[in-house]
Amino acid sequence: MNIEQMAYIVTVANTGSLSKAAEELHISLSAISQSISKLENELGLKIFVRNRAGAALTSQGEQIVSKAREVITKMEEVREEVNRQLDMLSGELKIATIPGPIHLLVDVVSRFKRAYPTVKLEIYEKGPIKIMEDLYQKKLDLGLILISDRLIQKHNMLFFEKVREGKMVVGVRKESPLASKKTIKPEDLIHETLVLYDDAYIEQFVAETLSQFGSPDILFTTNNTDAIKNAVKRGIAVTLGIDYSFGNRQLRERDIVMVEIEEGAHENVFLALVSHREGQANRVRREFVASIKKYF
Repeated sequence: MNIEQMAYIVTVANTGSLSKAAEELHISLSAISQSISKLENELGLKIFVRNRAGAALTSQGEQIVSKAREVITKMEEVREEVNRQLDMLSGELKIATIPGPIHLLVDVVSRFKRAYPTVKLEIYEKGPIKIMEDLYQKKLDLGLILISDRLIQKHNMLFFEKVREGKMVVGVRKESPLASKKTIKPEDLIHETLVLYDDAYIEQFVAETLSQFGSPDILFTTNNTDAIKNAVKRGIAVTLGIDYSFGNRQLRERDIVMVEIEEGAHENVFLALVSHREGQANRVRREFVASIKKYF
């Protein structure tokens, strides 16, 4: 038995007809008939029962065709791997991410480098405003930021691909009365001192949602997550963020509790990949985006 014969019997099984299989494989009917007859003689059993209606698998034939399909699938995988090795990606990719999801990138980057070792990856941690500025100036190939639908509409020259939905949460000291709540209403935060990460969506949430209930007491806004963490741990303030941001080692602490903000109190927000619209033809970028979508 060879690969060609396995392809023949699988195609006949799929079409239920030698003539249809011959047409699909672009060979003559006599060629496929003789090849299958030779295989049946070699194996000493009938794979198909042939009649005017076509070709039906015997019970033994069903088992043989099932194994043949597995072999063909594995052969296709081998061909794909060979093609990948021969057509190895090369080049460089400059990526910037906000601090919150950087821990999510670790596995993706590791897998990507194993698959495409000749690609040079540069990973930066920046604020969302700086990421978008660098994308506009084409200093970056790809950004990973927090965004809402309304903010997306303000940036026509950038292309956004949503990869994960997030929930707005409050980070509080575990001794805080807020820590025992299942959810927190936005109006409850007016009576709290806030330390905020410098992010466009968080700024929008404070300006449009919290400000409805009074003037928010903001101690400081920063890109320094250690400063935010320390202020919360000491009970000086509480902070706002997206749930997966608190998976970041810089923010995840036993002394900090994450409490969701009541549903319907704020606009949906997404973790999104962002790139300049003129960079969509970059194959390295496309492959990396596909990796993120697969593993996030």
